[in-house]
Amino acid sequence: MILVPSGDFFMGTNEPIILEDAESPERFMHVNSFWLDKYEVSNKKFAKFVEITKYVTDAERFGTSFVLDLMLSEQVLANITQAVAQAQWWLPVNGADWLHPEGIDSNLEERMNHPVVHVSWNDANEYCRWANKRLPFEIEWEYACRGGLKRRLFPWGNKENPKGEHYMNIWHGRFPIENTGDDGFRWTCPVDQFPEQNKFGFKNMIGNVWEWNDDWWTTNHSFPNRINTQNKVKKGGSFMCHRSHCYRYRCAARSFNTPDTSASNLGFRCAADYHDY
Repeated sequence: MILVPSGDFFMGTNEPIILEDAESPERFMHVNSFWLDKYEVSNKKFAKFVEITKYVTDAERFGTSFVLDLMLSEQVLANITQAVAQAQWWLPVNGADWLHPEGIDSNLEERMNHPVVHVSWNDANEYCRWANKRLPFEIEWEYACRGGLKRRLFPWGNKENPKGEHYMNIWHGRFPIENTGDDGFRWTCPVDQFPEQNKFGFKNMIGNVWEWNDDWWTTNHSFPNRINTQNKVKKGGSFMCHRSHCYRYRCAARSFNTPDTSASNLGFRCAADYHDY
């Protein structure tokens, strides 16, 4: 874990890109010191948790989870009869879970250092409790993402590829038709891939997989207690994000899902109070 020092910062933005996500207005906020994982929780670490606790994830209990169509084998695709109406590339796959990310004919071979996926907020919260940690609050996550830079799109600045280098795992090509993998990966990448994204030293804060936050979703920042108790906040975007479709791989960007939702691009990292770790 990395100790993030206390400080003030501008949260959100006055130049929102996705209006319905309530990225605005910009708010001047104070954050107390806290700890945050340098990396997203990997399959290896989640496997240890499951081995010790015998925990069963929501996706395993439901028997299904959502997967990007391009990731699936012909065998799995042949047994799918429905899709998400407003996102035809999202398919509910029987047998898809953290151990079988693309369904029954997939496994974690050579992916133990990739972020665990198909974990719901409930699953992530249970892992954090087992590890004597917790999920980060949205204010903490965004403060850590910004790394002391004011009004910048990304943890390192405003350029997607500073000095021509890749700093994140996002979609390259025509979404959702083709991901060229220009950054080296079509789907998830190892949790320690790419340079450190800012002066705090975190990796993959944006891109790779969405990361659950502790907060309930709200769009009224003047009255934060007026929450939508059906959904939890997620931050950071994922390998499925592209500027033309889901330009949410920015520090100010945000989205949500229900606490029992799982998908092939949804993971987490843990936080802890300053005095608890």
